[in-house]
Amino acid sequence: EVQLVESGGGSVQAGGSLRLSCAASGYTYVSKCMGWFRQAPGKEREGVAAIWTGGGTTYYADSVKGRFTISQDNAKNTVYLQMNSLKPEDTAMYYCAARFYHCGIDRGSQTFFGYWGQGTQVTVSS
Repeated sequence: EVQLVESGGGSVQAGGSLRLSCAASGYTYVSKCMGWFRQAPGKEREGVAAIWTGGGTTYYADSVKGRFTISQDNAKNTVYLQMNSLKPEDTAMYYCAARFYHCGIDRGSQTFFGYWGQGTQVTVSS
């Protein structure tokens, strides 16, 4: 089983930055897809970014391309989401998730993320 613990959320003004962390334990020697998802009140959960830990291939939602960067530190079994130029519409609960064999953040791929963290809140004020 994979356990995920997120940290790094908070409140910032528009244009600011935050870095989220997701520490993973369990099956750390197995390549997997680590993704970040977010859900705002009254909205569906959406994929933000993902990384295949075996080779570093990354995936981004169009809404965050050029602003967010997903990265990994294999020695620490941790995945990061660097969020720059934050906008009020980025406000949401952000979740880290993991799946095996394939990687992606489209709606169809979300179903196969079987491991989820508890979430961390990001609030961006205008």
